[in-house]
Amino acid sequence: MAHEQLALLGGEMSIKPDASDLFAWPIVTERHEQAVLDVLRARKMSGIEITKEFEKKYAELLGRKYGLTYNNGTAAILGAMYALGIGLGDEVICPSITYWASVAQAYSLGATPVFADIDPETLCIDPNDIEHRITPRTKAIVVVHYAGMPAEMDAIMEIAGKHNLKILEDASHAHGALYKGRQIGTFGEAAAFSLMTGKALAVGEAGILFTDDRRVYERALLFGHYIRHDEITLDELKPFAGLPCGGAKHRIHQLSSAFGLVQLELYPKQMAEIDKAMNYFCDLLEDTAGIRPIRPAKGTNTTKGGWYYPHFRYIAGELGGLSLSRFSQAVIVEGSICNPGCNKPLHLHPLFTSMDVYSHGRPTRIAFLDESAKIEQYVETLPVAEGITRRVFEVPWFKHYQPEIIEQHARAYKKVIENYQSLLPGDTGKDAETGGYSSFFSSQKNT
Repeated sequence: MAHEQLALLGGEMSIKPDASDLFAWPIVTERHEQAVLDVLRARKMSGIEITKEFEKKYAELLGRKYGLTYNNGTAAILGAMYALGIGLGDEVICPSITYWASVAQAYSLGATPVFADIDPETLCIDPNDIEHRITPRTKAIVVVHYAGMPAEMDAIMEIAGKHNLKILEDASHAHGALYKGRQIGTFGEAAAFSLMTGKALAVGEAGILFTDDRRVYERALLFGHYIRHDEITLDELKPFAGLPCGGAKHRIHQLSSAFGLVQLELYPKQMAEIDKAMNYFCDLLEDTAGIRPIRPAKGTNTTKGGWYYPHFRYIAGELGGLSLSRFSQAVIVEGSICNPGCNKPLHLHPLFTSMDVYSHGRPTRIAFLDESAKIEQYVETLPVAEGITRRVFEVPWFKHYQPEIIEQHARAYKKVIENYQSLLPGDTGKDAETGGYSSFFSSQKNT
């Protein structure tokens, strides 16, 4: 294949037109349709009976005592923060590389985000960059299992235990993933999953919180689920029942709950096929110059579950310094998927450096701290996070194991790599913007 002309330079595309549903997600069956229609025809979209059934079944599958659904994952994380007692003047440590909804809600509770750097191998929070950020104000660590890759929970749990900190798992990218054989979402005092349409376990616009702590569960009910305050049993909370104590209404609609009940049955098989397809793609490219799959080591009983938002690392030095932007462009023109970058580092966004969201007269990041706090104390330099968008790229997220098509996509990558020298002249992508702050759920569509 060497010296074959790249499609970007006038050659033929590597991938034949494909009318299959290789990337269509979620997979909608007649069972899903009937379940949703039943709710619709019964006019029970705002009910809670099916929702409770969905919560109970999901909690049982995960092995947690309580599940509580939300209208989206952002609300689930906010509810979890409140339920854990995060509030005025508290600090919450979070990785800088994540979707904003992992931590921006802390502002609504009067808390201050503190960002940590990431491990370049996993893209998750670096345990070695946590402990020195802990202060007397630190209340919790938000652990994001980014792009389906489980974080190093042994080290993180040890730090949390040593400093008496709460763990909130943002598992929105990692439905069904395992860390050393244990399900993601079972480590923290609370865990939250987004269940929106683009996620690996997709039920619609929805989210869910899990916990084994009755007090955490009831505080979450109190905050945004006023219609369910009859479930509150703790004497300390009973006097406040009746109204949403956070002024929020977080109820999921039952069209999503009904869809979710079916999805819980079908997802394990779907997840297994996705895992087989993605690992096959990674195996085909494992020893290719310039790129490295980001996935757990084999034989560790750590897995990526549904492989939401899969990424590879990019090593420009092995390809003559070819920019990631130029490389990605060439792969895309071959007919495959290669989106450069990932989420941009949150710690550099003005929301966390200068913005006065609520008109306090100073940046919201420090508005809830005493007057001696200076924003400069919280504007960090995180070298890995600041460079990572030029060193990773999103690859195809295969929903089915179709070897011949997967092989075509792998060949597209190999063709570009074997002919990288022809891309060096005119490479103006070294300063190109990569990554973004928005969700990437719509970036992979049928081709």
